[in-house]
Amino acid sequence: MNRLFLSTVFLIVTNIIIAQQNSENDLESELLYKFETDSIPQSGIRLKEVVLFQPLKFKTIDDLKDYVLLRNRTLRVYPYAKLASDRLDTLSIRLKEIKRKRSKKIYMKRVEKFIYSEFEQELRKLSRSQGRILIKLVHRQTGETTHSLVKDLRNGWRAFLYQTTASMFKLSLKDTYDPETIYEDFLIEDILQRAYGDGIIDLDPTALTYTLDSLYTIWKEPKNPIEKK
Repeated sequence: MNRLFLSTVFLIVTNIIIAQQNSENDLESELLYKFETDSIPQSGIRLKEVVLFQPLKFKTIDDLKDYVLLRNRTLRVYPYAKLASDRLDTLSIRLKEIKRKRSKKIYMKRVEKFIYSEFEQELRKLSRSQGRILIKLVHRQTGETTHSLVKDLRNGWRAFLYQTTASMFKLSLKDTYDPETIYEDFLIEDILQRAYGDGIIDLDPTALTYTLDSLYTIWKEPKNPIEKK
């Protein structure tokens, strides 16, 4: 893949990443259960939460193939989006403790250098389609677009430069994650939720406002196809 594009994806991600009683008097009057892993008696047996997923319907075999491909791409890049969100929280806390502007700049450069050495080879392997999904998932995790994060953490010029370079590869750092109106984003959310239910990924709650049940209600019938990019 074009080296310029790979460098752009890497810079986008690194800039995001550098930027987480019951009253004792009442216990005897209830039927209580005590578990070895919990020192607090309970008035009932706690059951593991079960999420019921609605069956997905595909009109053609090609639609099913597109879904499988989307699933592979999504699970490939989600860990980076989650890492970006986690590091962003840590960075925000740390920057509040640093008073001097120069010290903040030095700190951010050190973190960026660390991320670069740690993840450069993996991020260079991302395709354009994976990069597009990653940009969307960063918005899911943080509630902010990649463009706004780069602008806030670095500066407007850097955000403009990255946006211009990304546009050369038909990418936009201003892309948002909107599973309520974009069918592909709904499928991505379904993929993430199912993977979490199967123990494949550790899924963080979204920073956006929607629920899986509401999405299933909206998308009883697909309104637009999966983007093929």
